[in-house]
Amino acid sequence: MLRRLHPDQPESFAFTDANLAWAEGQISKYPEGRQASAVIPLLWRAQEQEGWLSRPAIETVAEMLGLAYIRVLEVATFYFMFQLQPVGSIAHVQICGTTTCMICGAEDLMAVCKDKIAPKAHMVSADGKFSWEEVECLGSCANAPMAQIGKDYYEDLTAEKLTQILDKLAAGEVPAPGPQNGRFASEPLGGPVVLTDHVEGRMDQNASVELALAIGDTVKRIDGTEVPLRTPWRDRSHEKGDAEPDLHTPQLSEGAPADETGIDKREAPVENATKVENPAEGDKG
Repeated sequence: MLRRLHPDQPESFAFTDANLAWAEGQISKYPEGRQASAVIPLLWRAQEQEGWLSRPAIETVAEMLGLAYIRVLEVATFYFMFQLQPVGSIAHVQICGTTTCMICGAEDLMAVCKDKIAPKAHMVSADGKFSWEEVECLGSCANAPMAQIGKDYYEDLTAEKLTQILDKLAAGEVPAPGPQNGRFASEPLGGPVVLTDHVEGRMDQNASVELALAIGDTVKRIDGTEVPLRTPWRDRSHEKGDAEPDLHTPQLSEGAPADETGIDKREAPVENATKVENPAEGDKG
């Protein structure tokens, strides 16, 4: 498949303040001269912010990493997880079309997308709310057919179920992700028949679904404020001085020396070791 930049491009791109701080933190993970290693995290964050990767976004990431534009474009066009065209403002729907899902009804799901979203993949719906595409295996074969909508899996789908999910999303509701036929995770529809001791007292949904419901918005795009920015590997003493201690550095026992990583650098005693004051003199004689 030929992947090119979309013909209609915005004039500029800029990370939000929170996302910029996050991006700079990711760059700081790598030694000087190795910042290019942060290219995928930064491209992904740019896509999370805007929904897709525009040319200005790709160029911004290249400038932050000191790379030629073409080097970052190579990465963006190689990985299909990067969207090179605008997507729906609410959600981009990815229908798994690989073997298991295909024989279980993926074509019916794509027919729903063609009818309710757009006749062709990667087209945005008339109201601008949705877009869709067929993708390769998403690894939920036991729950086929399935789709990834936003960050979550919607499994054991039928055309009717997918229609209902799209209608709820369009109305501003958050449909519960996970299996849509009432089963727990990948268990048999009627419940487990062996190793049943764990069933009593467990959550109504599997852990990932419970978390998605707790967040309350499974299709929300990341803006950098979701979780605290933590970069304990950075030495920022020159920025904050002594008044603001680093709360993320592991605490050592009193008097134990440590570097900025919080690791005790004292040498452990070695039994029967002979100390050589001058290593060069140790070879004499």
